[in-house]
Amino acid sequence: MPDTVPATHREVRLAARPEGPLTPGHFRTVEVPVPDPGPGQVLVRNRLMSVVAVMDTLVRGDASLPMPPHTPGEVMTGPAIGTVTTAPGTGLHPGDLVSHNLGWREYAVIDESDAQRIDPGALPDPAAHLSQGLPAWLGIVRGAEVRPSDTVFVTAAAGGVGSLAGQFARLRGATRVIGSTSSLRKGRRLVDELGYDAVVLRDAGPIEDQLREAAPDGIDAVFDNVGGEQLLAALALARRGARIALVGTLSSQISGGFSSPVEFDTGSLILRGITVRGISGIDHLDAIPQWFQEFSRGLREGTLTFPHVRLPGIDQASLALCELLEGRHVGAVLVEL
Repeated sequence: MPDTVPATHREVRLAARPEGPLTPGHFRTVEVPVPDPGPGQVLVRNRLMSVVAVMDTLVRGDASLPMPPHTPGEVMTGPAIGTVTTAPGTGLHPGDLVSHNLGWREYAVIDESDAQRIDPGALPDPAAHLSQGLPAWLGIVRGAEVRPSDTVFVTAAAGGVGSLAGQFARLRGATRVIGSTSSLRKGRRLVDELGYDAVVLRDAGPIEDQLREAAPDGIDAVFDNVGGEQLLAALALARRGARIALVGTLSSQISGGFSSPVEFDTGSLILRGITVRGISGIDHLDAIPQWFQEFSRGLREGTLTFPHVRLPGIDQASLALCELLEGRHVGAVLVEL
């Protein structure tokens, strides 16, 4: 039976754009009436939502991304899954599980076309529908083109994307997978639980020196989610014919903005036959069925895991985003609503 709909619910709004580090004080949680769906709309009780690093760029008003920035005074948005409670005149029904992009609130009114029905049995844990597996898969398979016997370097390996990218590289036959992260604690989890062979630490000395020690024979494929020094180190160690996938720019993104300029020797890349390729999910929508099939099979067979942490209650949403940006957790960061 669907839940009884209350008169009010809570939602999280952006209170002000940050000028320095993002804090929970930049948000406020308010109680407002539960909205009524109009023609062609459904009312969804949100159950889980995810927070991702790009939200920091969006709350700062950066308009360079192919998604609208968040506006002070308005409700935040982001990936969520929930159950339909009211769906008059639509093809959805109360109790249906759906995914959508109106998280950060306990109830959401969604156009039917924006609510993607989820088969509850499609994945072992419905929370995995909020994984960042698609960019991880795309970067490994179509960007870095990981092959059997490759040595692979994954930057930001403990994040929601990197914690899956290393696993996909292993499934593609990589014989050595190296990840970068910010702490020894997270590095140990990468090696002990997520199939990494070695790690380099962001603040433990020059990345290139650490990477040279971890990969003395060089690197064949790079999944770069950071840019900056880590990308330059990867390029320095890249073997002839190496493939470099550019997936994110966390080196600049966590301080606002998406631009991450670096200076490197293009002549050296030409002579070594190195491919550098930017990967954006919007250009690879045709890959969704294949990645989802591999993701689902891997979770069921135990060859993949979905690393994540869950924080309870909508009041934890802003803290969850701040902790993500501070690098507190391994894997995806979810909020149970």
